[in-house]
Amino acid sequence: MSSTASARASARESARTQLVALAERGFEEPWPHARGAFTGDARPASVLVLFGVLDDLPADRAPDADTVVPADLDVLLLARAATLRSHAGQVAFPGGRAEDGEDAVTAALREAEEETGLDPAGVEVLGAFGELPMPVSNHVVTPVLGWWARPTPVRVVDVAESAHVFRAPVADLLDPANRFTTVMRRGRQTWRGPGFHVHDGDVTHLVWGFTGGILDAMFDQLGWTETWDRTRELEIS
Repeated sequence: MSSTASARASARESARTQLVALAERGFEEPWPHARGAFTGDARPASVLVLFGVLDDLPADRAPDADTVVPADLDVLLLARAATLRSHAGQVAFPGGRAEDGEDAVTAALREAEEETGLDPAGVEVLGAFGELPMPVSNHVVTPVLGWWARPTPVRVVDVAESAHVFRAPVADLLDPANRFTTVMRRGRQTWRGPGFHVHDGDVTHLVWGFTGGILDAMFDQLGWTETWDRTRELEIS
């Protein structure tokens, strides 16, 4: 193995090791990204936060950029169909509501397979965080952290559910040029939260809300966050 290849392998293993440690300790602060109020009994749901080295496509950032993650480290995301009643068009992790009798990990893997076509056998589950409130859809959501040990192709399985399935380079998400504070106003209430732009070919996706909050919290606790301009705002219509 060349010295360059060895360094890349070491960086990938370091990222995985850090993710394992994060899964063990969980989120350290109260969850600040819940919007609205629950309207009844909250329903359990899960999302799969899946990192891995998915292909040889590096981040868009310059090779000499001062990043703390390898250029080929990715996280799996999808854009929800614009016709859905809830969270239409938003970028999300694969996941959904748990079925009766399912635990959080089983639900996350099943939903990810149904939405993206991945093979769950290739996913190493590193752990699960505690339930996070999502009052806007009346769910409590368990993020399940995974490492893609044996990647398989992914795609849009059901166009009624998803418009796009893609792999986002983590280094691009961390790029200060791609980060801003989202602002949503509803009547007299205003919510602010972290937002990211990520480019996939000629498509630019906006990552915000619940998904953006999870990524932001993880990056902060992993020590991966780069200094970015938190006064740069983007209004969400």
